[in-house]
Amino acid sequence: MKALQSSYFRSICAIIVGILLIQYRQEMMHWLMIAIGIIFLISGLISVVSYYSAIKHQDEDIQVFDSNGKLIINRKPTFPIVGIGSLVLGGILTVMPSTFIIGLMYILASILILGAINMFANLASANKFAQIGLFWWIIPSIILLIGIFIMVNPLESAETPLVIIGWSMLLYGVIECINAIKIHQIKRTLANQHATPTTTSSAEDTHTNSNREQKTNEELSEKDFE
Repeated sequence: MKALQSSYFRSICAIIVGILLIQYRQEMMHWLMIAIGIIFLISGLISVVSYYSAIKHQDEDIQVFDSNGKLIINRKPTFPIVGIGSLVLGGILTVMPSTFIIGLMYILASILILGAINMFANLASANKFAQIGLFWWIIPSIILLIGIFIMVNPLESAETPLVIIGWSMLLYGVIECINAIKIHQIKRTLANQHATPTTTSSAEDTHTNSNREQKTNEELSEKDFE
């Protein structure tokens, strides 16, 4: 649940940053840098704290294996790569905003790349116990390509790449939130299914016995008719 809340908060922060970049661009860049720095700082701090809190309170006995003995659900949370990057970036932008205004698009592009890698890691983890559609792999691929393109092809004006990064941040926030909800629902469903094997087995035995009794009664009825 804490990992889910961390994903929600990270998604909301990405959406807010995306909207700010789309709306203001070059205007109020100094204060925008400070605001973005604070947002990234809080987001990264919450992600890191949530990770270590989950590590501390995780129950190592709660694991789900498939019929072949392969681990499909592990309670160990994913290492917060994006959270640490956001924490470092937020601290730098908050303390020294003017120094990094020129390199803002490169920093945000690197965050996009880290975010896309994190999405790939989450999808790969979810793919062990659920079928992931092609669409959900395409979105992080697009975000990754946009981040790489901005890093290797600097433009003379920072306004255009900031708009592109803003929309990419917005897209990342929405998709990350949807992915977190879907993965959480699938894990909860699988955990509930494996948590009540005895009940399911008893129900199946009762159903089987009922079918046998019904079949016996039908055979007796057929003999009576004969």
